[in-house]
Amino acid sequence: MRNVTLYLDVDGVICPFGPAGRSEWGSEWCQADAGLLPVAYAQELVDGLNDLAARSGVACIWLTSWEEMAPEYLCPAIGLDGGRWPYLTADGGNTGERWWKLAALQADLERSSPERIVWIDDQLRFEKEAQQWARFLGARILLVSPDPRLGISPAELESVSSFLISPLF
Repeated sequence: MRNVTLYLDVDGVICPFGPAGRSEWGSEWCQADAGLLPVAYAQELVDGLNDLAARSGVACIWLTSWEEMAPEYLCPAIGLDGGRWPYLTADGGNTGERWWKLAALQADLERSSPERIVWIDDQLRFEKEAQQWARFLGARILLVSPDPRLGISPAELESVSSFLISPLF
């Protein structure tokens, strides 16, 4: 396994907005109290993320407005083994036209220089600057932008898993 960093958002990704009925995973939505607010999630997704994070050569980093609350509150509430994952912050970059998450990710990449990158965020489909930057990186990056009402689908998680093991060139 190569050196891969997976950047992960929470809202609209792990915890969908206003989920109804059954999840795309085939089960009912689980509900949990994440300390500050109730969240919905698919247990199968949490299990799949735990499996990905446990792979050799994969580093996971929170890239969410939850910041330190993701490892502190969300992880214990839903059983995600991300309590020790580092998190990136807006550091005052949540103003102006530039998306703070892109700036934080780029700064982190300058420090860590992974061979490959996975970025999962429901907002990615709307962020043109992030899409252009990703096109420049080509095969080194996988962008996943789930439907925020559903969160990460089984097919999207499978695409991440395939990306982790596929040859770079």
